[in-house]
Amino acid sequence: MTDAVLAAQQGDEAAFQALFRAVQPVLLRYLTVLVGEDAEDVASEAWLQISRDLGSFSGDFDGFRGWVSTIGRNRAMDLLRRRRRRPAVSVPVEYLHDRAATEDTEGAALATMGTGAALALISLLPRDQAEAVLLRVVMDLDADSAARVLGKRSGAVRMASHRGLRKLAKLLDQRAAEAAGSGGIPGEPGGSGWSEKTSAPGVTPTTAPTLKGTK
Repeated sequence: MTDAVLAAQQGDEAAFQALFRAVQPVLLRYLTVLVGEDAEDVASEAWLQISRDLGSFSGDFDGFRGWVSTIGRNRAMDLLRRRRRRPAVSVPVEYLHDRAATEDTEGAALATMGTGAALALISLLPRDQAEAVLLRVVMDLDADSAARVLGKRSGAVRMASHRGLRKLAKLLDQRAAEAAGSGGIPGEPGGSGWSEKTSAPGVTPTTAPTLKGTK
């Protein structure tokens, strides 16, 4: 894919399409957690900037993925600022698929989660931890790349990701215990930890969990 980056910079449309197909799905998942149903619009704005500034990019495919994440996040933050103090809208759980992480701690924590429960639990994390987990696992960025996206030191991102994953593991244990007592599946409709009205005040009620504190 690094060859595709270089070819796209030379104006190869097929190479650019290959990059889009490789990155767009995971970018949409990340943006959906940040801005909900506006993710596709934000992604479109991001790709317009990417196509315009591609010639100035320097790096391999991993670097390209981090660069795209930065642009996407900046566009998402612009939208959230425009929303001012409005909470983020609800997020359909199918946008987050289980992915094996490169680090054992991440893989161990997420391997035991179902799709619906994963997003429901991530939505309970503090924003810095939630974004660190999403960038490391969903966008598959290393700590240095994720740190550049968030404007933090890589050590801080590793710590936030580690703390978030430890908290996810504790929440998972807690909900498993609750499910054993109620007979339901934690984080799924009808199971413990699920509410038909998980949206914040002023937001249309939905059965989908949301990421809090993204304003």
